[in-house]
Amino acid sequence: MLDILEETTASLPWTIRNKYVLMTGATNGIGLAAAHALAKNGARLGLIARNKDKAEACAARIRLESGLSHAHIDIFIADMSSMHSVRTVAEEILEACPRIDVLINNAGAFYDRRYWSEDHVEMTWALNHLGPFLLTTLLLSRLKENVESRIIFTSSHGHKMARNGIGYGDLDGSRLYGPFKRFLGGANLRYGETKLANLLYTVELAKRLQGTGISANCFDPGLVSTGFNMNNGMLAKMTMSCMKPFSRMPEKGAETLVWLAESTELTGQSGNYYKDLKIGNPSKAAQDLSSAARLWEISEQQISHILS
Repeated sequence: MLDILEETTASLPWTIRNKYVLMTGATNGIGLAAAHALAKNGARLGLIARNKDKAEACAARIRLESGLSHAHIDIFIADMSSMHSVRTVAEEILEACPRIDVLINNAGAFYDRRYWSEDHVEMTWALNHLGPFLLTTLLLSRLKENVESRIIFTSSHGHKMARNGIGYGDLDGSRLYGPFKRFLGGANLRYGETKLANLLYTVELAKRLQGTGISANCFDPGLVSTGFNMNNGMLAKMTMSCMKPFSRMPEKGAETLVWLAESTELTGQSGNYYKDLKIGNPSKAAQDLSSAARLWEISEQQISHILS
């Protein structure tokens, strides 16, 4: 009887209804818009956030605006730039969640100068790449328990700024945040490197997950009008304000993310970069398979050093 049930389940087309979707960066912008759409379409949500009060307010807002007062929304608290915090929240999630169908790594930030995480890792690299890398690694065992699971990363057109690839010899970003460097685009290049890392990790992860039923894809939300880059002083605020008339609303920016989580037609598609509901055109550096493998090894080494 169990074998018949498993075969029947495997033959059913993918639907987001009653699937458990775990997401970082869901308390504002495209993350919140995506969480709202997914809940409305019947998904059960787990939100990983740094601020508990803000996360609870977002959960209440999702329930209210979707008209689903009893929508299933779990809240987990973590600082995604801290590998110790990521490890702790992963343990909590594995204990609390008997299944995870979709993992969305959406949290990210842009910093106009060099800051250090509590692990003494340059903050942009820690938050945009290492945190998602570790979280995904720790949750893979649970994702593999399903017939089909999906992993989605929010990347950016900004990855094309890192034309020469990732500067593996300078992961602290000293060449980019030195005196006057940030005024010459050093911070933009650093952000671009982390978004390139999202693509390279997606490619290598998809390769390693072949035959498991887990797909890994990433997408570019486009220029979106959110609170992004508003923490970097008056110049950044003025720049973002000037760009606002040309920006998308969060719901439009989240459209491809929701599609990647919900679409039946994407079953079996993995290792791809999407934009506007179709395959995008990543940079040449994002297609460097040797760099993707190197990134994986270096990331493992960094995390092992931090957590040892």
